[in-house]
Amino acid sequence: MTGHSVHFEVYVRKIAGAPWTLHAAVESRAGAVDLGNELMKEGRVAAVQVTKETLDEETREYRAVVILKLGAADTAAKSKPQSEAQPLCVTPQDLYTVHARERIGRLLEGWLERNNATPFELLHRPDLVEKLEASGTDLQHAIQKIAIPEAHARNMSVHELIRVFHTLIERAVERLMKDQRKGSIPNLDKEGFAAAAERVAADPERSYLLGLGVAASIAPAASWSDKVTRLMDLADAAPKSGPARSLALNLLQQPLAEILETKPGMVDIMGKGRDLGANLAAMTRLAAYASVDRLIQVESSVAKVMPELSPLARRLAGWLDSDTFQDTRAAVGRRILRELTGPRRLRPGDAPGEIDVLRALGMSLTASAGKLLPIEEVQAAFTARSKTLVTGDFVEAYLGRAMSSREEVESLIWLTENIIGAANKRQAGGWLKSVVNSLRFEKELTGGDESPAVRLSVLAGLQRSAARCGLVAADFEPIQEKIGELGGEIEGRARLAQSVARANAPVLHRLTLLLKLAAGESAPLGPAANRAKSEALKLVRMDETRAELAAAPQQVEAFRDLIQQAGLAA
Repeated sequence: MTGHSVHFEVYVRKIAGAPWTLHAAVESRAGAVDLGNELMKEGRVAAVQVTKETLDEETREYRAVVILKLGAADTAAKSKPQSEAQPLCVTPQDLYTVHARERIGRLLEGWLERNNATPFELLHRPDLVEKLEASGTDLQHAIQKIAIPEAHARNMSVHELIRVFHTLIERAVERLMKDQRKGSIPNLDKEGFAAAAERVAADPERSYLLGLGVAASIAPAASWSDKVTRLMDLADAAPKSGPARSLALNLLQQPLAEILETKPGMVDIMGKGRDLGANLAAMTRLAAYASVDRLIQVESSVAKVMPELSPLARRLAGWLDSDTFQDTRAAVGRRILRELTGPRRLRPGDAPGEIDVLRALGMSLTASAGKLLPIEEVQAAFTARSKTLVTGDFVEAYLGRAMSSREEVESLIWLTENIIGAANKRQAGGWLKSVVNSLRFEKELTGGDESPAVRLSVLAGLQRSAARCGLVAADFEPIQEKIGELGGEIEGRARLAQSVARANAPVLHRLTLLLKLAAGESAPLGPAANRAKSEALKLVRMDETRAELAAAPQQVEAFRDLIQQAGLAA
């Protein structure tokens, strides 16, 4: 199978009911899906469809299989098509913008990974340009992938647009080769990064010229982590102040952000062998080191999830925590959001661990919100991820087969506490309600081996937890009511309130036990609590009780609180 026998195409409908048009063709399945999700999120299109194109070696024709379909694909609507968000690149300088570099990265993703390079390096290194031209079909294939959707969008012929791109590339390559022949590429090892930045700071082409030197300086690196080390060394050697420092540090962010947004680059820096949840935790700690470290000091659950960073990652984290590397920090944040909203499991095979990771990530990203990511985007990403935690497959894996029904209720309450989004909460509430209303749960709690007092205390705890896990009243009240009914059945069989009221014990001790039952501390609110309240009222009205309270004024305050909680206060 050749390198181009399988690729993925992203089709869009700019308005509902319009014909599909090809937006891009990429080699990576994940890249195509991410691009489709990004287009829908930005609201630039009405629908997106991603297909897997497989080349039949015999017929030399592609067979398409739809792997993703989003938006109003088949619904017509009256609306004006949106104007193009980005102008067509017409000069070599246009290729160096952030949008152009992002598109180059998508179009040549496979080639860049094979050559351990970034779009920034490709645009600044003559040796990489020569290697790309010599590769044969890679460049031509990339031009075709971008020319087809652009031609559809601009009402141009594909061949005409291919000629435009060929001319643009030839001009950019000629410019780069000419600068190499003239010796315009700064030698940062000899001249020094600070001196070179100061020298070109006033030049109209300062970013391009200094970029030539930076690309040449990191070219000998054998790995992504080696490239980052060299970029960090350049950052340490940057001018101390003035426009030259801004120029130098802003330029270093370009290759650094591109490295961190690629999967191979991040894995090489952070370490291999981790699942997605651990990778996201490491990335969060990298991009928000100070905030996460403060959180670790006070939250053991976060400390348990957050991995230790390598020396290189800690060095990089120091720069990302400053105001000078905002673009790079934002690149890591975008990567985190893309993974959170993607379909991959955070902890495959460990559903409880997945909830723990998500909880720690939520706390960490919320603590660093504003500096790393806008809080609205964080909430949207966690709402999307929460949706995957209330599906039947996940809940089945989470509950397993060895849990008792009580443990299932406790686990579902914990799940509900750690997801966000009204629809997701309702779905989780539905799972919780189904277990509480099950015959298995009823038999286990009303006929268990534990004493009635213990079972009532368990039900009281479940009832309180159900009210605190974020469900709306319409969802948690039926759950509380059912738990209260079960408590009433247990208490009714044992006649616990009556037994306590008539026990051979000091009257204040009996009153204390009854008030705790009535207040929902030792029994669930409902029939059991009501019967305990009735017995407590009888004790409160007794002269003996009033005499003992008068003889022990230090206990009056505690009883007053219990009486108020039980609803017995006048």
